Amino acid sequence: VQLVESGGGLVQPGGSLRVSCAASGFTFSRCTMSWYRQAPGKERELVAFINSFGGSTNYADSVKGRFTISRDNAKNMVYLQMNSLKPEDTAVYYCYAQRMSVQFEHWGQGTLVTVSE
Repeated sequence: VQLVESGGGLVQPGGSLRVSCAASGFTFSRCTMSWYRQAPGKERELVAFINSFGGSTNYADSVKGRFTISRDNAKNMVYLQMNSLKPEDTAVYYCYAQRMSVQFEHWGQGTLVTVSE
């Protein structure tokens, strides 16, 4: 079972970045997927959620209108498109898979996003 994030990096305020998460070793299409983030000295927080079919999404108030979560079940991929980035978006971004019916959950290792001049 693996979740591998990629696409993090350094971006200027106001810029855009897309992080990706590649899933393997489990039935991806049956899982809800989420992106969490953890900034230095802060607790991990939920950023965005998408259901198994991709028809329902939810976002933290702090990212609504700027971030978009999507998934491609054919490719076992989930994405987070981040626009109008702010310094306070700086964090390690984690991919999270869950399938409550079989008590399955798994975290990725995270990818660092730094928003700075």
